[in-house]
Amino acid sequence: MTKLTIAFIKARWHAAIVDQTLVGFQADMKAAGQEVDIRVFDVPGAFEMPLLAKKLGNSGKFDAIVAAALVVDGGIYRHDFVAQAVVSGLMQAQMETGVPTYSVSLTPHNFQPTEEHEGFFTQHFVKKGAEAARAVRMIAALDLGA
Repeated sequence: MTKLTIAFIKARWHAAIVDQTLVGFQADMKAAGQEVDIRVFDVPGAFEMPLLAKKLGNSGKFDAIVAAALVVDGGIYRHDFVAQAVVSGLMQAQMETGVPTYSVSLTPHNFQPTEEHEGFFTQHFVKKGAEAARAVRMIAALDLGA
């Protein structure tokens, strides 16, 4: 397997939960024997991820970009609108740069900062990080000659 260089963007809202995406990603890559150079980029929130993804994609330095966030209803704005804008922006960045860009941006309908919800989503983000790693390897294996 060829070594992959990955840009990993993490939103800082609910950082303890979102950070588990990277944990799951790294563990799955290691278990698969995939050598990776992961460069981590933190952003304030999910809304900032698409622009950074586009800039990173345009840099020509990365084989793939992974963006992780937990977008919850804060009562001030409609979180589903933010989530849709983020996912659409990441897709646009991917299409414009040609660099595969993976979203691990989750938008639960009912998230409360309780021990039960935080525990569930912490484990869920580990799982989603592993799924992102498998997706990165799958697309990288296609070797389409960019």
